[in-house]
Amino acid sequence: MRKSNAVLLLSVMLGSVLSACSTGQGNPGGGAAAEGGVTTIEFWAAPNPTQQAYWQQMAKAYEADNPGVKINVSAIKESPSSEASIQAALAGKSAPTMSENINRGFAAQLAGSKALVPLDTLPGFAEIVGSRNMSQTIESWSFADGHQYVLPIYSNAMLFGWRIDLLKELGYDRPPQTYSEVLELTGKLKAANKDRYLWAKADLADPTAWKRWFDFFMLYNAASGGNNFIEGNRFVGDDKAGVETLTFLDNLRKAGGLLTQNATDPFETGTSVFADLGPWTFTYWKEKFPEMKYGETFALSMPPVPDGQDPAASKTFADTKGIVIYASATEEQKKAAMDFLKWVYANPENDLKWFEQTMLPPARDDLTTNESFQAILKANPELAPYAENVPNAVPPVDNAKYNELQTLIGQEALNKVVRGEISPQDGWANMKKAIEAALK
Repeated sequence: MRKSNAVLLLSVMLGSVLSACSTGQGNPGGGAAAEGGVTTIEFWAAPNPTQQAYWQQMAKAYEADNPGVKINVSAIKESPSSEASIQAALAGKSAPTMSENINRGFAAQLAGSKALVPLDTLPGFAEIVGSRNMSQTIESWSFADGHQYVLPIYSNAMLFGWRIDLLKELGYDRPPQTYSEVLELTGKLKAANKDRYLWAKADLADPTAWKRWFDFFMLYNAASGGNNFIEGNRFVGDDKAGVETLTFLDNLRKAGGLLTQNATDPFETGTSVFADLGPWTFTYWKEKFPEMKYGETFALSMPPVPDGQDPAASKTFADTKGIVIYASATEEQKKAAMDFLKWVYANPENDLKWFEQTMLPPARDDLTTNESFQAILKANPELAPYAENVPNAVPPVDNAKYNELQTLIGQEALNKVVRGEISPQDGWANMKKAIEAALK
């Protein structure tokens, strides 16, 4: 569900996309500003029914308190992709006032073409960050030019799941936390059952860009302490952490701990004992794998870290998206859009409604300490580790070429390492050289 981020197709079906997406009849900002004393703004929600329903509820409640503003909420068209629909609307001068479902990489592309308003330049932005208690979470969203173009809505601090029931059979009462501990477990696992693997993940051998969010960046962020990897048009990757990450995967390969062929539900069926998991998994499990119970069948942890590092300081990848305001909007629309966001996030109950309806953790620093969220975390204890680690999760790189750059991570390094075709040192060096060339 969250692992989809299509390559932008600006020229594909441009005419039909413009027709489908234009809800503003060609007016800048997607609607008439202050017509008849009412400012109308267009809000494009993510193409997800629960998210669209949430924003429709928020819009109606806001309008009841603010009769001078009309908010039209509709879903971003997914044909050929939500990103392409936004690009087409911008090209056709029919962009909405604001939209959600924007990741940091795509935002960098839009910001580079001056399509977005730097939110930190608008009155009320600092108030939102303060009242929502998200100063730590939003810190890593700062772009290379120092501005904030996206207000993150949710942040899935991607965690690793462990088959704790199978680990207990091997004498473990908790998941391993360091590379050497994971390798020791892998040895015991293979000795007990040669057909069982630590990590069964065909994506490790696939160069598709978005797949690096759920393997490489989880491990690399932990090894590097959350290093940015790329800042603007500069490669700033931590060489030591990068080689350590690839060496860890290479050692798992040598130990027979990786299965990079397609397997059906390998974690759920016990073929593997380790898997990257997002909180959306649990709704699926309740229907198809009711035997998967938190604390009984599976446990959750942050990514393991290199030996000598503090596991408690581990970082991870943030599967996260947020809201932007488009530069084509009128000043009245920008003001109304910010006031709407300020109204929504002034009340933690609105974030609670979001959490309950979408099961996506709000991008706040206080999810585990704010009384508003205690009931949902108590009813869904498997969500608590995600909530706890929102501040420890690093969002995607802020570069317009993120698809090309992340493809190079797989093509030049990770895919070859897990196939045993290249050493971790050479893989990292080749990847670094290719990325630096692509950034020029």
